[in-house]
Amino acid sequence: QRRSAVLSGILNGIDVDLWNPATDPWIEHRYDAANLHRKTGNKAALQGRCGLAAAPAASLIGIVSRFTQQKGLDLVLEAAERLLRLPAQLVVLGTGEGQLERAFLDLARVHPRQVSVTIGFDEPLAHRIEAGADLFVMPSRFEPCGMNQMYSQRYGTIPVVRATGGLADSVVDCTPATLADGTASGFLFETASAPALLAAIRRAL
Repeated sequence: QRRSAVLSGILNGIDVDLWNPATDPWIEHRYDAANLHRKTGNKAALQGRCGLAAAPAASLIGIVSRFTQQKGLDLVLEAAERLLRLPAQLVVLGTGEGQLERAFLDLARVHPRQVSVTIGFDEPLAHRIEAGADLFVMPSRFEPCGMNQMYSQRYGTIPVVRATGGLADSVVDCTPATLADGTASGFLFETASAPALLAAIRRAL
């Protein structure tokens, strides 16, 4: 506390060689900022792999997460029916609390062409989600740092995250001012609620 004026936190970093869409061996179409149009091929490949409708105009939302209350995935479930009407699709990968796992699997059973849920750890699929999704959602109630928002930025997949902890530290909210000065890098929302999450996704779209 005495030296707080000269101290600052250091965020986690990501492995930029492993998480690189220009060289990633697990994605169907490699790309970088100079040829971002190739990303659409990864979206189509992800939709096909996950049994989703081949719908280029639908917004594909990715989630790779532990299934816990901390991660705010219950907010996604609460907003899901409204999300799917945007129209949007959900690709979800993770494992954790049984109640959340079952709820996501139930959602996928009701909407098999719009929702894909994989329970478990699958690193190749995690890379394909980062490459193929349009948006990546992280509605955490708290988050010391978080890594997937950084992977998403690396892959040109827009992060939509709650303004907490390391998420707020690593994502600059998209506003007219931050668009103009080139610092915008995602979308933030303040309140841990389904309406706030949905509003941020609508703003991103």
